[in-house]
Amino acid sequence: MRVVALVAGLLIIAIDWGALIATFVVPRGHSFFQRLSSFVIFSVYQVFVWSSHLLSDFEAKDGLLAAAGAIALVVQLITFLAAFLFGFALALIPWAHSFPVAVRQSAASLFIVGLAHVQSNTNEFLIVAAAVSGAIAIAMQIGYLPVIYQSFAARETLVTLMESRAGIPAWGPEVLIRHELVATLDALPAFYQSWELWSADLAESHGTYPVLNLFRSPVAGDSWVLSLLAVMDAAALHLALDPDSAPSEARLCLRMGFTALRRVARTLRWPFDKDPLPEAPIELTYDEFAQAVEQLQDVGFPIERTTEEAWPQFRGWRVNYEALAYRFADFLITPHAPWSGTRRHLPPSLVPPARPPHRTPGGGTIDQYRFRPPQS
Repeated sequence: MRVVALVAGLLIIAIDWGALIATFVVPRGHSFFQRLSSFVIFSVYQVFVWSSHLLSDFEAKDGLLAAAGAIALVVQLITFLAAFLFGFALALIPWAHSFPVAVRQSAASLFIVGLAHVQSNTNEFLIVAAAVSGAIAIAMQIGYLPVIYQSFAARETLVTLMESRAGIPAWGPEVLIRHELVATLDALPAFYQSWELWSADLAESHGTYPVLNLFRSPVAGDSWVLSLLAVMDAAALHLALDPDSAPSEARLCLRMGFTALRRVARTLRWPFDKDPLPEAPIELTYDEFAQAVEQLQDVGFPIERTTEEAWPQFRGWRVNYEALAYRFADFLITPHAPWSGTRRHLPPSLVPPARPPHRTPGGGTIDQYRFRPPQS
């Protein structure tokens, strides 16, 4: 029986070390060992999601969910240390002759600076190994935090800029409408290019460190998912409605955008269609699309194709990212923005993008270009 305890303890220690290395040293996102830490992280998140049902106001929900990422990191460290504690306790049973004494020996070595001895028989090698394991686990977690927050800050820079580009919450047609209203369509190529690079960074960071998905934007209405969805919708609309003058950066932005979503989804082990047909159905309806095209026409956005001609082109792009974007938006409980799917944990009413009044000197205020839902 003692041999079984020793073998079981060493196996737990080995698995815990594998999870530590896979999480902090050689993160691969979808490796077996990193799945263990991902399970802990997203289990904590589900507790926060269930707790958010007690709150009706979205800002209150957002404030509660904002703590999920930080708490998940603390629980992750506690889990690593608890696994070491239990593993070394089992491994020490052949020498301690008692599980409670073995736990005391393991805890004294893990959580006290230096080596602490419990007055009983023990194995000095395992005691030293326990002390080293505890110290390294804590050091790795401390070194891990700057990487997480650096990636979070890099992600939020462009998301914050979307407030002036697409409103809060972000909406794809709003991007084109705003640029047309203020005569800055020439800025769109650089805009698409910056989001292509942003998407590549997202694929690397969020595909490597899944806990980043739980870190919410500082402003309740902002969301990296809605921002990326709005940018891709804007690029798809641009290519569908105005193909001759649409910049090539729009196409590159779209491809990197849905590639990023797929990389992160693969880390979370979500299934998705890797090569959907352009004719495949999407959830966004033709009426919603036509309503947006009408608003673009109202502001004078250049349009070469009719709504009927542009719809198959737009759908052919959106089929590549709609399902995953909707799943992320629902999973992360983002605001219920237009064109972003349904929410299981929020009311069904849409939250239109907030836009400051468009004023001109001596011209009063123009309000007719605000978001209008499709007529039922």
